[in-house]
Order: sequence, then structure tokens, then C-alpha cells
Amino acid sequence: MSVVNTEILMDVWQRLLADPHKSWVLFEHGTCVVLTAPEGELAAQATGILREFGPAHAGSAAGDFRVIDLQDAEGWAVIGHHNDVLTYVGPDELVDASDIAVGLYGRSKRHQDGIELNVVHVEDKRGAPDPV
Repeated sequence: MSVVNTEILMDVWQRLLADPHKSWVLFEHGTCVVLTAPEGELAAQATGILREFGPAHAGSAAGDFRVIDLQDAEGWAVIGHHNDVLTYVGPDELVDASDIAVGLYGRSKRHQDGIELNVVHVEDKRGAPDPV
């Protein structure tokens, strides 16, 4: 599994999560944890969520996924059994762009992030001013 360029991932997630009040944490393989109730150290909070909801376990809810065709970026977001844990799959990562191929690949990336837990970016929007 390849590591996607962190700058590309940050750009994609910044476009997708444009809400000025949404804090999020990005992991090495493209998984993003959106923190709907950010508190304390955000990387630690997101790591705890991904540790629990990242690894895929066949035959359980952790193996389920839903593929979202993105409107604001090329590629897809794959969501598992936690709606605030999303994994980006770029159009150049797969030859087969079927929902099942994208979903399985995204799930495998989320699984790897859930095992390795390598934070590459924290977007802390707490206290961000309202847009004018």
C-alpha cells in the first residue's frame, strides 16, 4: 500500500471539510477523523477514535463500508462504521473504479491507519472566527 503525498491529502481534506468550525486529524494513509466535539489534545483524541474504529474485522460492522463519489475533489471518500472516520482514495490509486474495489481499498487504508496510527496533520478549528 502506498503512502499518498501528505500535501495532496491536506489539500483534499481542506476542500472537503471547508466548515470553519470542523477540527480534524489526518493520518498517513489518507484517513481523516473529524472531531465533532474537539477537546484536549486533538491528535490524541483522534488516535483513540481511529484505534477503536479503524481496524477492519471481517464479519463485523468494522468490515462494512460506504463509498462517496466526491463533488469537490477527484476521487472518493470511504466511510466505515463510524461516520466521522473517512478515508480518501484518489483516482490514480486504482485501475478498477467500481464501488466495491474503491471501498475495499479504502477500508484497507483505514485498517492500516488504524494499526499504525501515524498522525501527519492536525487542523484545529476551535475558536475560529465566523466567516464574514
